[in-house]
Amino acid sequence: APNGKLRAHVAKANPHWRLIADNPASPVLIVFQGADAYVTPSWYETKRETGKVVPTWNYAIVQVRGTAKVIDDQEWLARQIADLTASQEGSRQAPWAVTDAPPPFIQSQIKGIIGLEIEISEIHGKWKVSQNRPVADRAGVAQGLENEVANASDMARLVRSYGGLDGN
Repeated sequence: APNGKLRAHVAKANPHWRLIADNPASPVLIVFQGADAYVTPSWYETKRETGKVVPTWNYAIVQVRGTAKVIDDQEWLARQIADLTASQEGSRQAPWAVTDAPPPFIQSQIKGIIGLEIEISEIHGKWKVSQNRPVADRAGVAQGLENEVANASDMARLVRSYGGLDGN
């Protein structure tokens, strides 16, 4: 596949995989949610100048479209969970590996999941990070996010970057 494939798994109790199995040619949409934050008009310079402002929501996402197939193969699932675990644990000082658990236990856990493989046909990034606002409003949003909203530094960074406020 020129755009690659996504591998995943879901619990067998999750009914979504059956929809894919019953409709193998149907398109799927996967959304990866990035930073997002409420934006109060109180952060806009325009509020002080004209008062013609409303609240909004800033966001950054990636949408992946493709076709999915269901994979009920124990070896494929074992590789998928080992790869997924390695990708998430790899940066830890003492990473946990699937092989750290007793093999019979892992095999019993694998019996409760089903694999999904999505052949990617399209990838689109979408964001609204106050880029439509005047420079003074963008600066106010970035500062407001940093000063008033817990865990909003990623969105503030996007506003600064795509709003031309970081020197680029």
